[in-house]
Amino acid sequence: MQSVEQFPYDVSEDPHVLIPLQDGRNLSARIWRPQGIGPAPVILEYLPYRKRDGTAARDALNHPWLAGHGYVAARVDIAGTGESEGLFDDEYSEQELTDGVEVINWLAAQDWCSGAVGMTGISWGGFNGLQLAARAPEALKAVVSICSTVDRYADDIHYKGGCLLGENAGWASTVAGWFGLPPDPEIQGDAWRDIWLKRLEETPFLGAEWLRHQTRDGYWKHGSICEDYSAIKAAVLAVGGWHDGYRNTISRLVEGLDAPVKGIVGPWDHHYPHFAKPEPAIGFLQEVKRWYDRWLKDEPNGAEADPAYRAYVMDGIPPATDYLDRPGRWIAEENWPARTYATRRLYLTTKGLFEQEAPCEAEAAADLLCGMGAGEYFAFGFGPGELPDDQRGDDMHSLALSGLPVEAALDVVGAPRLTVTLAADQPKAQIAVRLSDLAPDGSATLITHGFLNLRQRFGPEAMVEVTPDEAFEVEIELDQCAYRLPAGHAFRLSVSSSYWPFIWPEPDLTRLTVYGGELSIPLRPLAQGDECAFEPPEAASPLPTRTISEGTESKDVSADPVTGETLIRIKSDNGKTEDLNTGLITSIYRGETWRITPDDPLSARSDFDWSRTMARGDWAVKVDSTLSQWADAHHFHIEATLTAFEGAEKVFAKTFSEKIPRV
Repeated sequence: MQSVEQFPYDVSEDPHVLIPLQDGRNLSARIWRPQGIGPAPVILEYLPYRKRDGTAARDALNHPWLAGHGYVAARVDIAGTGESEGLFDDEYSEQELTDGVEVINWLAAQDWCSGAVGMTGISWGGFNGLQLAARAPEALKAVVSICSTVDRYADDIHYKGGCLLGENAGWASTVAGWFGLPPDPEIQGDAWRDIWLKRLEETPFLGAEWLRHQTRDGYWKHGSICEDYSAIKAAVLAVGGWHDGYRNTISRLVEGLDAPVKGIVGPWDHHYPHFAKPEPAIGFLQEVKRWYDRWLKDEPNGAEADPAYRAYVMDGIPPATDYLDRPGRWIAEENWPARTYATRRLYLTTKGLFEQEAPCEAEAAADLLCGMGAGEYFAFGFGPGELPDDQRGDDMHSLALSGLPVEAALDVVGAPRLTVTLAADQPKAQIAVRLSDLAPDGSATLITHGFLNLRQRFGPEAMVEVTPDEAFEVEIELDQCAYRLPAGHAFRLSVSSSYWPFIWPEPDLTRLTVYGGELSIPLRPLAQGDECAFEPPEAASPLPTRTISEGTESKDVSADPVTGETLIRIKSDNGKTEDLNTGLITSIYRGETWRITPDDPLSARSDFDWSRTMARGDWAVKVDSTLSQWADAHHFHIEATLTAFEGAEKVFAKTFSEKIPRV
């Protein structure tokens, strides 16, 4: 990535601008402004991740670049985080969104603003950019949403296909530590400590809150823009990556929105596309500028005529838990969904996947060790080996049906669908489905996967138990993908009744019996090379920092030879770094342990440990958060601690504990 130091406009920066809200609270903004220019459009990023330290490194790359090209860039901390006043209550809460509309209106009314506002954000900022667009404030004309979702229940970090994601508990521990940090005394003065202790006292126990909503109720519908796509009037550029957990959003936005919309999906993890892995990276900031030039400045640059959907088709290569780059090619679809795709239909038979129907009666055994090769829900760089491993290990604990090797390469682009007739021997059951690339050497690379809580076979708003051993039909849509199956390779479909630790197991061991089905795979005409191109990645100069200590990472999987208990242990220490602009020295440590025994779903347990530190001179604070989750047949159990230190003195400690009925 090229660092740019000279821009069309000089840039000034205000590190702490107070934005007043109607109820008397003030939110803190960091604002970069182009000099020697009249009123300009504002690009807002609205996050809880602490502009002073948490996102300072990436903000230094993005916001000065945008300001240097003629935009005001505003990075605002959500209430109760960073230097903003008030208290944090929940992700995407009514308070957050109401405040966000006020922020947009305030920015639009400033004499240095042209009256037009755009929003850019990844993950949380990608979510609330869409959610605020659905509220249609007049000044918000365009949004760039990266790695986000349109459905908070079905396609976020909490549930997937109605199955509880293991990452739900991990995320709860993460946010507790984030939001328990104090404001910087250099900004807040002597009031920092009182603000900090109030934040700690009022920190919500979100892990329990999310567990209380196990179906798609009003809690999840709030903020899910799929409830009414027509509410969005702003032009939306949707961006994501195939190694991110939110890979479906781009297709759904391009298909669902009536407003101007375009989509870009690369091979990336959960990062901005100009510095994400795996490469190739793209000139993402140039794409952002082009989008805003068209919709905030009304420049006739033709952005509205760009292909509806640009995607990177990854070559089929050997599986690895980390890639520096993925070979492949860019494709461009003028319309999405594309009308010219073919569908390859493969039928589930006792002997494998074939193009002709044949008898099938095959069992996916009751086995809790399937899922060890799943990788992380989304790869974020917090630990080693985050991508899916060779699927052969999980296939040993699944019903694995393989097809015949293909004579010529195939480009799979879109969302495969499985229609399957099956029976479960328990009233509470789930199904995990994986589509893999089976190479001649026997290795299997994950292409895509899908999940369904079988009690939600009639819809996600209610649980209806399965009649044991009675056959029924369900349809499962697998995640969007773009993947080239090489000549001589074969498709493999794998079915399992558990997928630990990716999803939480049901209370009883479950055996699934498959009586037949049809796998529909969308095939695009084979791309001969890149059909579109992007400028090389560039950004503003990196944040000046000093590395005090290097980070370390480890991931270990072990099994007790007597009990069979399998443990996954992850440790990630990002070292200690000083921001040379502010003098803040920060560090983050994460530990995770996942355990289960092969024959007991109630042995599943996850434990998380986060530690964050801030220091400058003789001032130092630390916030530790822990969370443990397990279950019995009728309840989830979740316990957490939040502990804070000023120097060596413990100044706060709080324990959370809840028992929540399993629906």
